[in-house]
Amino acid sequence: MPYSVLLFDLDGTLTDPGLGITNAVMHALTELNIPVPPREELYRFIGPPLHTSFQTWYGLSREETDRAITSFRAYYNPIGVYENAPYPGVAEFLADLKAAGYTLALASSKPQHLVEQVLEMFHLTEYFSAICGGSLDERHCAKPLIVADALAACGVTDRVSALMIGDRKHDIEGARANGIAAMGVLYGYGSREEFLQAGADYICGDFEEMRRILLPK
Repeated sequence: MPYSVLLFDLDGTLTDPGLGITNAVMHALTELNIPVPPREELYRFIGPPLHTSFQTWYGLSREETDRAITSFRAYYNPIGVYENAPYPGVAEFLADLKAAGYTLALASSKPQHLVEQVLEMFHLTEYFSAICGGSLDERHCAKPLIVADALAACGVTDRVSALMIGDRKHDIEGARANGIAAMGVLYGYGSREEFLQAGADYICGDFEEMRRILLPK
């Protein structure tokens, strides 16, 4: 295995934020008098920056998008962030990777303070040598920028040594933009089709399949 540094996405990869994020989107849409679709349609908000999602899916202006994000955070920050859960076995998996000698980093478009809050909440902080999130104003939240931050924080100079792991195409695209390999995971909110189209090097269904690749016996 050529990798020594593993970069992980957060939402949909280490924890399942589906309930909290979709509830916050529903709150924002209601505030803007936009019809609220079934929850399943709102899972597409998990992964991309909020301004991208609101503008892409609802054609909002910049001013309307700012209002939507403010309403989203009015629900998510005090309530939705807690409507979240770590995927079963994630702590053990991270502990085994670290024990095997990997350097682990967190690379998420989620605002930095919320990334840190979620990791602390689920006692996952200790496994990471670097924790990189986006800016609160979303000016610095595109996945290529966050992946670049994590690589720099880990002192990566040989891009062959790093692997990005995430559940959406944005994770794969962020890795590609930085010249590193990427693994898509199917237990989150992405699909095999989007990983194939984005050019993922690996596609795994669960932690056991990831173990067979990253922790071969």
